[in-house]
Amino acid sequence: MTGLDLNIRLQRLNFTLEIDLDIALSGITALFGRSGAGKSSLLRVIGGFERAEGRLRYGGSLWQDRGHFVPPYRRGVATVFQSPTLFAHLDVAGNLAFAARRAGRTGDLAAMAGRFGLTALLKQPVHTLSGGEAQRVALARALLTDPKLILMDEPISALDQAARSEILQYIEALRDETKVPILYVSHSVAEVARLADRILLLEEGRVLGFGPTAAILSDNAAGPAFGGEEPGSLISARVAAMTADGLCALRFSGGTILTPDPLGAEGTEVRLLIRARDVMLATERPAGISALNVLPATVSAIEPVGPVSALVRLDCGGTALGARITQRSVKALGLTPGAPCHAILKTVALARD
Repeated sequence: MTGLDLNIRLQRLNFTLEIDLDIALSGITALFGRSGAGKSSLLRVIGGFERAEGRLRYGGSLWQDRGHFVPPYRRGVATVFQSPTLFAHLDVAGNLAFAARRAGRTGDLAAMAGRFGLTALLKQPVHTLSGGEAQRVALARALLTDPKLILMDEPISALDQAARSEILQYIEALRDETKVPILYVSHSVAEVARLADRILLLEEGRVLGFGPTAAILSDNAAGPAFGGEEPGSLISARVAAMTADGLCALRFSGGTILTPDPLGAEGTEVRLLIRARDVMLATERPAGISALNVLPATVSAIEPVGPVSALVRLDCGGTALGARITQRSVKALGLTPGAPCHAILKTVALARD
């Protein structure tokens, strides 16, 4: 892991970004929060595109302090924005070659083009590319610069659904196959659930929370920063088999989940986002219901949510799950910490945008 240590303040007319943070980065860390929370502003400060007051250190290198400022081109940072900033006067090969020359990696150009499915597009002018193709060029170019850190600011938000799905797969591959930390700005819970290893939660220019994705997504207190979206439980599962009647069986520490969605070949790892509102509870295993997924669980905690509802936290074989039910139901079922129960999943959603 690489350390990011910053104590910065950025003052604007109606907004103040004030961050004091010392964290270790690896994989994908999502900067998440409502519009105006300061996600993109923080990313620009880290990249050196906007100068704030204070100190910023990354991986042992001092990038900013009083009287000291390292410009963006000397930080070893690559950027991928919502709209790809490609050189319009160059074709795809020219854009990649520019990045490769700067990093002394010209011998890697052909392999990188193949990795991102660009070989057939190398001689194509960039203005003729689709949005998804242009973003693939941006990703390949970013990696060719041999960066110490990659900054991504909503890289799929301007794409259609097919292109979004494609680019997400490439970003997942970057996360899994390289050791370059990625800071990723998004306002989509499903997108963050799919990609992020950790979440840095921002609210009104301040850090509201930082931790593993599953922990932040299930934190009821973080609800306001999700813009009204209900927190959920993140389940890491693996495709076990396709059943004879066409269902996909997913194995996780708490048992097996069935879904009608084909999620890949046997062994494929997937993340499931289960909303608390989509989980019902029963003290006895129910019979005669249409729900496919009934999981044995143990109540670990009960948290009031307003005057009527409660969030019941569950342990399903070591995997955390949450159920939002009424406080009346909690009393009627006699639920207390340590009590056994059954969680009935009304909806199973693949964590994807």
